[in-house]
Amino acid sequence: MVIVLAGVASCSTTSGPSAVPTIPAKPPLRAHDSLAPSAAALDVYAHDRPGLLSPGVAHVPARVYVPNSQDNTVDVIDPATYKIIKTYRVGRRPQHVVPSWDLKTLWVNNNDGNTLTPIDTATGEPGKPVHVEDPYNLYFSPDGSYALVMAERLNRLDFRDPHTMRLDHSLELPCKGVNHGDFTADGSVFLVSCEFSGQLLAIDWRAAKVVKIIDVGAANMPQDVKLSPDGTLFYCADMAAGGLWLVDARTLAKVGFLRTGKGAHGLYVSRDSRVLYVSNRGEGSVSVVSFATRKKIAKWRLPGGGSPDMGGVSADGRQLWLSGRYHRAVYVISTSTGKLLRKIKVGAGPHGLCVYPQPGRYSLGHTGVFR
Repeated sequence: MVIVLAGVASCSTTSGPSAVPTIPAKPPLRAHDSLAPSAAALDVYAHDRPGLLSPGVAHVPARVYVPNSQDNTVDVIDPATYKIIKTYRVGRRPQHVVPSWDLKTLWVNNNDGNTLTPIDTATGEPGKPVHVEDPYNLYFSPDGSYALVMAERLNRLDFRDPHTMRLDHSLELPCKGVNHGDFTADGSVFLVSCEFSGQLLAIDWRAAKVVKIIDVGAANMPQDVKLSPDGTLFYCADMAAGGLWLVDARTLAKVGFLRTGKGAHGLYVSRDSRVLYVSNRGEGSVSVVSFATRKKIAKWRLPGGGSPDMGGVSADGRQLWLSGRYHRAVYVISTSTGKLLRKIKVGAGPHGLCVYPQPGRYSLGHTGVFR
């Protein structure tokens, strides 16, 4: 197995957004385009800079979609006013709101309801639910050929049509509680976390086979996974261990552990590709990790505590939006100061909220992993 890696990008330890050069926007990737970064790119997130909205979403009104797992609803927030402008019912236990590969649809993952609810990104309105078994989370193959459903309770990865969601084939997984993942820089390997068995699985998604099992300890609970901008390293949050596992993207071997805080859960890359934001759900904080040094450089604590979970960075990179899983809240945090800007009351059990639109040519899934 050969994995093509991008070169090392120049980084600094500054945690806030910085000015970036104007880069012409590119259309969404087509299925026959190359997936490997060019030699000049050096950064897998180069298309995620502020202002680089795909022409297909440039007209889409900015909204934040919050799935409330205990209420079976989605709250829609206008980020300009921080106000909920609509709420609608969806299926049972919505977990994440996921942008489609082609950026045209948001899919609400109704885990216990066994459905996906489509949301029209232009209108913000829900459509007719589609039957899908156990959709805890949803990703897309880098070429857009498959929707990859994380069937958590079934211990299965389902390969579906990315538009109709019709099942093509399934891969039974030798682990328990598959839930999050990310792809190597060339798109060939999908590294996924298994929360309930303390494992990471490296999957050759084209061949639909597991190529390596990485044990992080049966008592641990691996969560979100993110590739470093230079493509050399995977970071995997571990809620039980309270930090990040570092996995070499070429050898797929553990190479270290970085403690960030109790209940390390969600991972988000800054718009300048310099730092990684880590939501520490168990202690009400966000850690800031430098990609250049692989060290924690700051910790932002929410006033009065909280339960920061999943979310995303605003299109301009100035704000980090996170759901407050056990506090019926959404937190809006300044990425330049780490200060809490707003705390918005929402429904019960808010989980994988989606900030939309965001820069990028295409979506790899979850609450917004763009390339």
